[in-house]
Amino acid sequence: MMINQQQLDTLVGGLLGELSAGYGGVMVSLGDKLGLYRAMASQGPLSSHEIARRSGCSERYVREWLNSQVAGGYIDYHRASATYELTPEQAAVLADDTSPVFLPHAWQVVASMWADEEKTLNAFRTGEGVSWGEHSDRLFCGVAAFYRNCYSASLVQEWLPSLSGVTAKLEKGAKVADIGCGHGHSTVLMAKAYPQSRFWGFDGHEGSIEIARRVAREAGVAERVSFEVANADEYAKHDYDLICFFDCLHDMGRPVDAMRHARATMAEDGTIMLIEPYAGDRVEDNINPVGRLYYAASTTLCCAHAISEKGTHVLGAQAGPGKLEAVLKSAGFGTIRQAARTPFNLIIEARL
Repeated sequence: MMINQQQLDTLVGGLLGELSAGYGGVMVSLGDKLGLYRAMASQGPLSSHEIARRSGCSERYVREWLNSQVAGGYIDYHRASATYELTPEQAAVLADDTSPVFLPHAWQVVASMWADEEKTLNAFRTGEGVSWGEHSDRLFCGVAAFYRNCYSASLVQEWLPSLSGVTAKLEKGAKVADIGCGHGHSTVLMAKAYPQSRFWGFDGHEGSIEIARRVAREAGVAERVSFEVANADEYAKHDYDLICFFDCLHDMGRPVDAMRHARATMAEDGTIMLIEPYAGDRVEDNINPVGRLYYAASTTLCCAHAISEKGTHVLGAQAGPGKLEAVLKSAGFGTIRQAARTPFNLIIEARL
């Protein structure tokens, strides 16, 4: 077969860009952990020596790292003064760990995917699953940190108010369950915002529950927040006014059972808030950078866990609203609507 040179060059160029980005992710993680971005934030142009002094690092290493950041477009370089500058926009993404667009921690997920490559290879060859708890610890920290700031920016301000009558209940005092709570950041955010309400967080991963308890103590809400190790179809019934599923239903091998259990444990006038990765119902709807990210994570993490449960479904992270609505209807929910959406998430409300 004849090779089209232009198409070949385009493909090779694209893959070289991917390789460069892979190296760049390591540099971003180093910059975050060493405090290099923070040393530059709001400081204007700085020399490599000044950045090294401020961060407590070796200048020669810092200079090479800075040049990698300039080449990647993450830091500005001033040729006349041979100085480096982190703009406010760059600082929002790379230096401010409270920013909704802070991204360095996301590379911990990538690191975990590489660390668990042998498990993924075996899963492909055998069809077996890989449960959440079998992955590298960097996965749990990376996922928690990636979603924490997203939830912090939107959960209380936008998502909860988009649900019918829920914020009024929370302000008066409601019972709330957070299923698949992970490190508990979503639970604690709600507890801090609604001091009259009571919260329960449930997750099947014991290590994450231990961290969630610490997060609640440090936030000063431990007296109103309980975290327990429990699967999505076995947690205790408290007639919950609100049951939340944050980016976890698609990981479950028995999502219909999970929703049936939620139905059985909620108050008669209760609400389900289902947060899922943003997606369309068709592959062609998801051909974009966000879809690519989610399909890749789903290959090694989401589908792998669902398969490990040997259940009824393997939804994947790009399930789309049609499949999610079908799960909710199968579980007996009659009122289902898309309450809000972001470039990363669908927010679905369900009632009996």
